[in-house]
Amino acid sequence: MNDSKWTWRAVSLISIAATILLLGGFVYAVKDILYPRGEALLTTLPQETAAPAAATDGVIKIVALGDSLAKGTGDNEGSGFVKRTIDGLTAKGSKASLTGNLGINGMTTAGLQSRLQQEGVKYALRQSNVILVSIGGNDLFRGSDLLGSSSKGQQIAVPETESTDSGGTGTSAGSGLGAGEGMTGGAEGAGDLTPESLLAALPEAAKRLNTILERIAEINPEAQIFYMGLYNPFGDIPELLVPGNQAVTAWNNAAMDIINKHSNMTLVPTFDLFNRHLDKYLSGDHFHPNGDGYQRMSERIVQAVQ
Repeated sequence: MNDSKWTWRAVSLISIAATILLLGGFVYAVKDILYPRGEALLTTLPQETAAPAAATDGVIKIVALGDSLAKGTGDNEGSGFVKRTIDGLTAKGSKASLTGNLGINGMTTAGLQSRLQQEGVKYALRQSNVILVSIGGNDLFRGSDLLGSSSKGQQIAVPETESTDSGGTGTSAGSGLGAGEGMTGGAEGAGDLTPESLLAALPEAAKRLNTILERIAEINPEAQIFYMGLYNPFGDIPELLVPGNQAVTAWNNAAMDIINKHSNMTLVPTFDLFNRHLDKYLSGDHFHPNGDGYQRMSERIVQAVQ
């Protein structure tokens, strides 16, 4: 009799426990439906821009595009500021690799604006999380008497004519004009230069620069874009110091006005690096940087990237 009594008690306890478990599971299921855990987690995520897909492996993937400075013309080692930037980042402990160098001798804002329509260029931009842009020097200096005059009787290189063939190679940077060649009076002609004559193309070129930077941001909205500011390669020629500095300053200010509107863009200044140090940092063509000049530029980029 006692055995039967304890048996029924055990069965009752088991039934009650099973009922409690079922009720608990039902309540948990209802709660999960009404308050999904996934949705709750979403509310705790920081409101920040997602990291670029290319950066998930921790590698800084760099692409460079623009003119002969992006290409590295003037550097006897052939590194330019692009490879030197990668080396500098690596030396500081970062993982950095080159997606591609799309610099072309003689490239102008009009040429780069058109080139951004090419699928290969867009693909390279999308594969990168750091984009280095050098453009504007040919727009500012090409066609002005500034490139054909020198009071020192030295040769000054004319920026290369942009290539129109599919290979994208420009004419040699070494083809310069002698002092006063193709001009009226050499230094006398240089004295006629004004900021107005140098900046004749600035308004339209600045509009194209704005379009270029915004288009790059559209192609890869998560990449960081670093635009290389211009320097005055003729600051050691007295007649060209003031108009050249004023022209370059106006261009850099116009670029800064554009860049200030975008959180993912940075202007890398170079004017102060070359000012009063042209003998140390310019190559023999008196226009492009030499290896030391590119090294200084790359150090600025590394500081900006990190």
